[in-house]
Amino acid sequence: QVQLVESGGGLVQPGGSLRLSCAASGIIFRINTMGWYRQAPGKQRELVAAITTGGTTNYLDSVKGRFTISRDNAKNTVYLQMNSLKSEDTAVYYCNNFPNGNLNWGQGTQVTVSS
Repeated sequence: QVQLVESGGGLVQPGGSLRLSCAASGIIFRINTMGWYRQAPGKQRELVAAITTGGTTNYLDSVKGRFTISRDNAKNTVYLQMNSLKSEDTAVYYCNNFPNGNLNWGQGTQVTVSS
């Protein structure tokens, strides 16, 4: 059974940092391109960052230079380092494969950027 468990979210002030983690089980993690997605209230879910099996990354324009996606295939885990956070980054963050996003979605982790 596929399971994705996100963690690391929280409340942070503008300009602060958070590191999100997503632990995957039930899949051959190393062959999947993985992505971090987010969904803000009243908005559609969007891709924030993705990382291929070979480590190639791509980012949403609005997070370039601030967010870094990485993966540890030995731990079946994908990370999202978020720096210089802005209020518009407030959302529930999820991981899934990319581009299909067809694994069972986890519960996500809430990121709130507010002073």
